[in-house]
Amino acid sequence: MSTIWKSKITDIFALNSLSKNTMAEWLGIRFTEIGTNYVKAEMPVSEKTHQPYGLLHGGASAALAETLGSVASWLVIDTERQICVGMEINCNHIRGKKSGIVTGVAEPLHLGANTHVWGIKIRDEHEKLICVSRLTVAILKK
Repeated sequence: MSTIWKSKITDIFALNSLSKNTMAEWLGIRFTEIGTNYVKAEMPVSEKTHQPYGLLHGGASAALAETLGSVASWLVIDTERQICVGMEINCNHIRGKKSGIVTGVAEPLHLGANTHVWGIKIRDEHEKLICVSRLTVAILKK
């Protein structure tokens, strides 16, 4: 089966090393899988990702979604000639989560020359939907 990825990086270890000293590392976001047209990562739900009520902070879910979509776009573009930056993100927070792990999966909705749009679904360990997000990424010349 063919893949959408143009990057030579398809190794999870190499992908996770890109998060060193970033928000993704601080939040504990860890890439776990690269499929032919999706990227998957998980994030712990803990004090680092809580809001004051002890629930998963919507901003942490947004950070997971943006990390997934941005990295996915980076895997698609020609990194010698292009960069990608987030333009717009929206998140619908479906259900609260107090502890454990959430897993996000980013899949392309549109892969154009100037923009990419990613659909990201974040689920808990029981496959319950926690958050649905859509990220638009601008593709710019270097």
